[in-house]
Amino acid sequence: MELLGYFLNALTPLNLGLALAGVVLGTIIGALPGLSATMAVAVLVPFTFAMEPASGLIALGAIYTGAIYGGAFAAILVNTPGTPSSIATTFDGYPMAQRGDGGLAVTLATLASVCGGLIGALALLFLAPPLARVALAFGPPEYFWLAVFGLTLIAALSVGNTLKGLIGACIGLLLSMVGVAVVGGDVRLTGNLPSFLGGIDVVSALIGLYCVPVILDLVATRAAHLKVPDSDKGYRLREAGGIAWASRFNVVRSSVIGTVVGILPGAGGSIAGLVSYTEARRSSPRSGNFGKGEPDGVIATEAANNATVGGGFIPTLVLGIPGTPPDAIILGALLVQGIQIGPQLFTGEADIVYTFIFGLLIATVLMLPAGLLIGRYAYRSIISFPKSLLVPTIAFLTVVGSFAIHSSVHDVQVMFGLGVLGWVLNRYGFQASPIVLGLVLGQIAEQGFVQTYLIGNASGNLAGMYFGRPISIGIIAAALLSLCYPFYAEWRAKQKNSRPLTEIAMGSEGHSTETVAAPTRTVPAARVRDTGALVAAAVFIAVGALALSDTGGMSAMGSVFPRAISILLIALSLVMGVLALAGRGVRATPPEPAATAQRRTVLGAIFGLWVLAIPLLGFAASGLIAFLTMMVVAEHDRQPMAVWVRRTVIAVGVVGAFWLLMSRLLMLRMPAGLLF
Repeated sequence: MELLGYFLNALTPLNLGLALAGVVLGTIIGALPGLSATMAVAVLVPFTFAMEPASGLIALGAIYTGAIYGGAFAAILVNTPGTPSSIATTFDGYPMAQRGDGGLAVTLATLASVCGGLIGALALLFLAPPLARVALAFGPPEYFWLAVFGLTLIAALSVGNTLKGLIGACIGLLLSMVGVAVVGGDVRLTGNLPSFLGGIDVVSALIGLYCVPVILDLVATRAAHLKVPDSDKGYRLREAGGIAWASRFNVVRSSVIGTVVGILPGAGGSIAGLVSYTEARRSSPRSGNFGKGEPDGVIATEAANNATVGGGFIPTLVLGIPGTPPDAIILGALLVQGIQIGPQLFTGEADIVYTFIFGLLIATVLMLPAGLLIGRYAYRSIISFPKSLLVPTIAFLTVVGSFAIHSSVHDVQVMFGLGVLGWVLNRYGFQASPIVLGLVLGQIAEQGFVQTYLIGNASGNLAGMYFGRPISIGIIAAALLSLCYPFYAEWRAKQKNSRPLTEIAMGSEGHSTETVAAPTRTVPAARVRDTGALVAAAVFIAVGALALSDTGGMSAMGSVFPRAISILLIALSLVMGVLALAGRGVRATPPEPAATAQRRTVLGAIFGLWVLAIPLLGFAASGLIAFLTMMVVAEHDRQPMAVWVRRTVIAVGVVGAFWLLMSRLLMLRMPAGLLF
């Protein structure tokens, strides 16, 4: 009966209004790359001090869960994770949107997010104390192997091109080591530039590697950004519900994975999404469709990353150990309210904590109608936006998101530089996803590896620390299974005299084709020397050699990981070079017409000049000039003057609104420059 009373407390008009407003605001913020849940929660914490503790916590929790869910919109519609938790959503969400199923993908993401959020919150309600002990059982070895488990997703993403996927992962791992070492304090791979001492921000790198190539490719053709369906089918809720129900085991499994990963401090939604995606692909009979627009991929990622919200609150409330930055901010808000954190919280402050948990459940349920409504208009806006407005708007959001993280122009420059690098590498067959995986998981893997090494040496049981702990053994087994399964599936398909899974065709509506044509004898294509792969191999060998030479003056602890990754990069690059000489490499993207390349080059030059001009002209002035210039470059057709006037007004409104948001509401230090 007491729980019923707490539930009724959460249903007061004030708490319902706060939950709904928090979900809507969080969803919008999460959909904008760079404007993270941490920023939203941090800005609004002072406003909760005047509220009742339970009401303030409901508002913060609703914003948090809404922001994690909102990251799916950018991932699906513009191939950019709105938050790091949505990295794996891009793998299948954006291909679905490209073939005209963007509305279905958004609805699936909404249903999966609601289910995952509910399971995570229910675990917080009923299983918090016993699950908190799971977090205590994880030590450095488990974190190391968990990061390795996440990296095994490269094998699933790169079947048929695994070598380039592994090289991309090595590049990402090296990028994660830039700055001061997490263990030992060595300064590494900075090129003697003080601006790199803080390392490379993960969110800036995500925005650059995923979004900048999309912007450059958008201006290449007259074609629309996304395929417009012949008939507007609305939310497609019935169809999405049927798919989700058929994949109910995937939903539950991914939600459980997200809850368990969420209770591990420092792991977060990105690892949960990657692990769930790996497991969904491994167990799916349509594993060859993953990465090409498979609904199960979207379901697995979104169910897992929203389940981490409830899971993350378990160690925060029971142990006082925040799992993510938003959890840490909410923990600080609790302490300011005078609430003592610990196991006694569920008895001494039961009215506050249980009202908050029920409020989190209500906010998660409200995410369904709010998310469907926002998603409906977001999808319509994206497909109806003229490219001359869409390109500069997305570009402006990338700059806003990168700058807002630390109020640093350096982050914007890193974002653009990595974006151009990602586009170039993509032309040679190197996808962004393995690079991002290495960057996101690198610090976790290195910290766990080095700490385990130190503990093992001190205890005289090095092998036992790495391979003798029960949880570690389970994670290693799962990692080996995940790593080997794609190759086994390919071999099995060939043994059955059918097409490999990676070549299974997708039907016109996105469903896999079950019938397979009779095998036909084909004449092997003539082997051609892959010059692009040779050049890439030479460049990567040079990068690996420079990184290896940089480890000479480091301590043993600071050098062990970068040295190992540098040697691995050199070895893999040598193998790629040999295969390219033998004509057995995967060919790069064929060259494009000169007109296409010229328009893309002009846009890239404008983007680069914009990034350099921010500290000189100021954020608003440089942004407005770049916006208007990109608007002209992105337009392929002649337009009347009235259209240009209307678009100029829109440009001024977009730039002015974000400048006011950042300088007045978020109170960020904006570069003034010569103008404003």
